[in-house]
Amino acid sequence: NLTVDGTNKVGYRNIPLSGIKTASYTLVVGDVGKFVELGTSGTVVIPASVFATGDAISIFNNTSASISCDCSAITDFYKGGTDTDIASFSVTTRGVATILFITATRAVVTGNLA
Repeated sequence: NLTVDGTNKVGYRNIPLSGIKTASYTLVVGDVGKFVELGTSGTVVIPASVFATGDAISIFNNTSASISCDCSAITDFYKGGTDTDIASFSVTTRGVATILFITATRAVVTGNLA
């Protein structure tokens, strides 16, 4: 509820939809600050050296099965609360996962992970 000029509110009031994907999809810079919905089976690929410190992207799995996410190209990729570098993870049925980039080559994912 903060305002710059006393009338216009600033800051996020929602998370915009980047798009509904119906096949495997590779994340792009245009997805930053948004959520990507996967509406059919497929794999989400997180590419290396595309995103910057502080970039965040959410993934919504709108299917009746887990979806796979390939993060093998990222140098250091962790599930939140762990200290093991992972190459992939799954988002559960109707689950949401958010990826936060610590650097261009280090990221962490949290959420409904299988």
